Amino acid sequence: MATGQPDEERSRIVYGLDDRPPLSEAIPMGVQHVMFMIVINLSLAIVIAGGVGLTVGAGQEYIIQMALLVAGIGTIVQCYPFGGRFGFPVGAKLPIVMGTSASFIAPLIIIAESFGLAAMFTAIIVAAPIEILVGYHFEKFRKVFPPLLGGIVVTLIGLSLAPVAIDYFAGAAGGPGEPGYGSLTNLGLGTLVLVVALFFNQFFDGVMRAASILLGLAVGYVVAIPLGMVDFTPVYEAGWIALPSLMPHGFELNITAVLTLLFIYIIVAVETIGDINGITQAADRNPEDEEIKGGLIADGVLSAFAGFVGMFPNTSFSGNVGMVSYTGVLSRFVVGLGGMILILMGLSPKIGAIFSITPTAVLGGATIVLFGMILALGIRIIVKNVDLNLRNMIVVGTSLLVGLGVEIRPEAIEQLPEDVQVIFGSALAAGTATALILNLTLPEEPPFSIDSMLPGPETPTETVEADD
Repeated sequence: MATGQPDEERSRIVYGLDDRPPLSEAIPMGVQHVMFMIVINLSLAIVIAGGVGLTVGAGQEYIIQMALLVAGIGTIVQCYPFGGRFGFPVGAKLPIVMGTSASFIAPLIIIAESFGLAAMFTAIIVAAPIEILVGYHFEKFRKVFPPLLGGIVVTLIGLSLAPVAIDYFAGAAGGPGEPGYGSLTNLGLGTLVLVVALFFNQFFDGVMRAASILLGLAVGYVVAIPLGMVDFTPVYEAGWIALPSLMPHGFELNITAVLTLLFIYIIVAVETIGDINGITQAADRNPEDEEIKGGLIADGVLSAFAGFVGMFPNTSFSGNVGMVSYTGVLSRFVVGLGGMILILMGLSPKIGAIFSITPTAVLGGATIVLFGMILALGIRIIVKNVDLNLRNMIVVGTSLLVGLGVEIRPEAIEQLPEDVQVIFGSALAAGTATALILNLTLPEEPPFSIDSMLPGPETPTETVEADD
């Protein structure tokens, strides 16, 4: 059980940050993190790969393997940082799982179509240090990222993941129109996983609660096999070994491509800060500057490394925030083991294929509750750390509405320049930009408030009557 935690937290935290559960428990819980993130992370990588022309054969297979390998290395670095004694910490020393962010999809596809793969991967490398710069000098940017902004970002992450959760639950990551979307079989399978996960989470304690998501996924996986929903062909056809190549697409510097990714890296940096806020909230505290600093530097370093081996940028995987809070497992040791499993899968396509064939609806049962936890954590950060006066309510309400509105009605910004659409076309980007602008421009103490216009406990009339 977790050690060194206040009594109030013991009921929620199964394993604390520095706890090292026995391998018999740690390995299954590490697998739990991997099973949940792998298909979602690979789906994003495959979408980008298809968009930039790496659609078939060795090109896509290589992307899949590098997505696993880079994510595994990044996860271990975030759990066990290096460079701290030299004042340059690479890693947050938190249970952060790494992966590819959806914020990169449209920009990378447009860059590849306009300037080619060499320019795209070069821009990934050259622009990545902006996150390192923001992280290294985070104390200078602290006022720009108060708890108010952190809560808004975490809430936006939860809201933006809602369509993903529903699509997976309905059995088709591509959304409505795909075969089987919303079928009774898929909905039933997703519901089964959800019910099993909730049952073990709410009615058990210790390792059973900590592994509740894995138990739900395992039951769903087993049930899906006789239903003909698991195709083992990719496992048989996959090779045993895959090694990375250095700059497989060459080097070509394009300033426009670099500038475009600079903006996206800044948005992703805010997303990472939000993820770190969400993870530390599971321990009922706000993040320390060193944790945010190390997490952002690791984002930049790992994204540059990804570009060198022909992979897309890496950042914190937001779904892991929900996993940590839901299961009560904050152990870096457990998540670090998950990183090692990812590396093994990245080096062995056959191992990776075993996890990648998990039916979408099975994952959907887990995404509903885990992505919902991210949304709830964002609300908790705001309520717990922010004075909800008129000014802050305007920032929160306007930012969330703009973000959600752009996600629901993307047609509203179709008349804007394409570059603007690419950068601010998601709920997270639009909402975060709105929150940043409002938080920096609205005065902390407005010249008047609604409260001052309302009658207080004593009105002038009451005072006169008392004197009479």
